[in-house]
Amino acid sequence: MLVLYFPISTHLCTKKNLSFCNRRKIETMQEVKEAKSGGGATMQRSESVRLKEKKVKDMMVDKKRLVEVPYTASLAQTMNTLVANKIVAVPVAAPPGQWIGAGGSMIVESDKQTGAVRKHYIGMVTMLDILAHIAGDDHLSGGDNITQDLDQRMSDSVSSIIGHSFEGLSLWTLNPNTSMLDCMEVFSKGVHRAMVPVDGLEENVSSGVELTESASSYQMLTQMDMLKFLHGRAAELHSILSRSVQDLGADTVQIYAITDRTKLVHAIKCLKAAMLNAVPIVRATGVGQDDHKQLINGRCRKLIGTFSATDLRGCHISSLKSWLGISALAFTEEVGSSSLYSESDMQNRASSRRELVTCCAESPLSEVIEKAVTSHVHRVWVVDQEGLLVGVVSLTDVIRVIRHSLLSDSNDQ
Repeated sequence: MLVLYFPISTHLCTKKNLSFCNRRKIETMQEVKEAKSGGGATMQRSESVRLKEKKVKDMMVDKKRLVEVPYTASLAQTMNTLVANKIVAVPVAAPPGQWIGAGGSMIVESDKQTGAVRKHYIGMVTMLDILAHIAGDDHLSGGDNITQDLDQRMSDSVSSIIGHSFEGLSLWTLNPNTSMLDCMEVFSKGVHRAMVPVDGLEENVSSGVELTESASSYQMLTQMDMLKFLHGRAAELHSILSRSVQDLGADTVQIYAITDRTKLVHAIKCLKAAMLNAVPIVRATGVGQDDHKQLINGRCRKLIGTFSATDLRGCHISSLKSWLGISALAFTEEVGSSSLYSESDMQNRASSRRELVTCCAESPLSEVIEKAVTSHVHRVWVVDQEGLLVGVVSLTDVIRVIRHSLLSDSNDQ
């Protein structure tokens, strides 16, 4: 403990000297305070350095074995796999030597002892791919054959729709020894997930993603996994997470949205047309002022809901047929009671309907991360004090800003 001691003789304690002594005490206290503050900054930089030394394998500690589907699986079977495992994307496996992987990738599973290739992962299929297939070719027109047409499309093989969305055009892997900063760079450029070899070649240290990999098993790393990892180390990122949403540039001029009068069939087509995973639902204006069949600019409109491609996970195909004619807003409320959801899932979805996941421009980044992780959403809508939509913060935005700040800290040291 630091003790400050100033001997002052009684014969020196004139009014002038007392003033000097008091001033000196204040100055010394300020110096100690600044020293403590500097020590705190040094400690934060030290914690930041430790965080930057983390690798992909540090984020895979509690991850389970990869969930996949065979290339012969139907879309209905694939959707059931997504629902059962509470995931939004799944890799597709095929026999080796028969397919070209998405984006020219060659990611295979091989025997650990002999090296013989057992299967080839030919692509990734997301709920958006399935949605795009359902909405394709204007077949959701509400005609007499809509039921039969939907049944036929959901019986198609999953391999036939690989690449319908941007994410499905490529399949990536990340070496376990890839640095966290390099992984963040990948996830900050629109890649939402990558496969990680459990026992790949240790010497094959990549500075980013790879299109070629061979391992006896894999796991999946997603943007949400990274955000949860960062959320658990918020203390090490205090200076970064205290920044406001405004610093992210989340206040945008154009925000694609649908209205509360947009039917589910048209909402599905809107997501497919713009290749969006989700859109905000805003309150419609006067009669005839909005086109409820198209995307509109939702900026400065009252936010009342969210429609996401993942909402379809909890929907029986038989139910979807009858729900195509209702509004997308009503669908998001109805689908929460689907028997494909567990009781806890239904409670979470009911809660999310009652309270939209939003923030304001002045909200700190830590609040956005907390809400995204707690509600397990991939975007947080930015609203003003009246609940009017003014922007959106995605996981990609958050990861990009944190990575940039970590790099800036490195340059300042």
